[in-house]
Amino acid sequence: MQISGKEQPVRILLAQPRGFCAGVVRAISIVERALEIYGAPVYVRHEIVHNRFVVDGLKRKGAVFVDELDEIADPSRPVIFSAHGVPKSVPQAADARGMMWIDATCPLVSKVHSEAIRHHEAGRHVLLIGHAGHPEVIGTMGQLPEGAITLIETLEDARTVQPPDPENLAYITQTTLSVFDTQAIVEELKRRFPAIREPVKDDICYATTNRQQVVREMAPQCDVVLVVGAPNSSNSRRLVEVAKSSGCEKAFLVQSAEDVSWQDIRPGMTVGLTAGASAPEVLVEGVIEAFRTRFDTIVELLALKEEHVSFKLPRALRKAAGEKGAAS
Repeated sequence: MQISGKEQPVRILLAQPRGFCAGVVRAISIVERALEIYGAPVYVRHEIVHNRFVVDGLKRKGAVFVDELDEIADPSRPVIFSAHGVPKSVPQAADARGMMWIDATCPLVSKVHSEAIRHHEAGRHVLLIGHAGHPEVIGTMGQLPEGAITLIETLEDARTVQPPDPENLAYITQTTLSVFDTQAIVEELKRRFPAIREPVKDDICYATTNRQQVVREMAPQCDVVLVVGAPNSSNSRRLVEVAKSSGCEKAFLVQSAEDVSWQDIRPGMTVGLTAGASAPEVLVEGVIEAFRTRFDTIVELLALKEEHVSFKLPRALRKAAGEKGAAS
């Protein structure tokens, strides 16, 4: 029921940029285009991106999600690797089984893979700043032989790590980390190991950085901050952390409007609203609509910068699409 009268409206500060990044758009497009070209089913190893709404939508179109290649019922069908990247052993296993595979790894994650390989070939031990168990970290560590990469999760790890050769050392990072937390770790590594090689360009991706910056700007103005995203989405969880560390202790991760704790919202409040890089805009719109059914609501855009990044689909998929178009 719409509440009106003398009550003050809820003011929503809507972050810009928010939501889908170029890597996520590319990954989803790869699955959709593969379904158009090859028909259903198309298999996808792991969630293509960390969002249940997106995954369920692709399932309805004919995508079948599996944890491992040996779960694929028909190995003659295409299999797509997720945007987070995979260890080298996965495409090797697919080749051994004669599978046709398509790599949807975000190009910015592929850049980190290339860095790891380059440093290893140059004889350097690699320190990877990231979170244990995250698919991106598993994929990156799987680019090199076991023992060639040491995972650094915390500032304490940076203070205590004992690499095999401190004079031949490089660091790389997961792309979805907190910019500011990572900087503290990097500074400690540089202090301890002055000769350490660093990325030519930051590994933390533009989308992660931009979304964190606008939340850092937004949080001090807000009574509550809502981040639309999945619980297993690293970049979404980091946005909650950034909001809390920037002055808004009441920051929450919500998958959709159904997850909003309405008891925390009162007329007259300012509510910050953003979305992780794998959360579709329709979920943000659903949250705004839910506010409008409960409160007088004013929506103001807090725009930090515009994004114009895009990535091409894999060459093999573009070629297959062209061949299909020519035949039809």
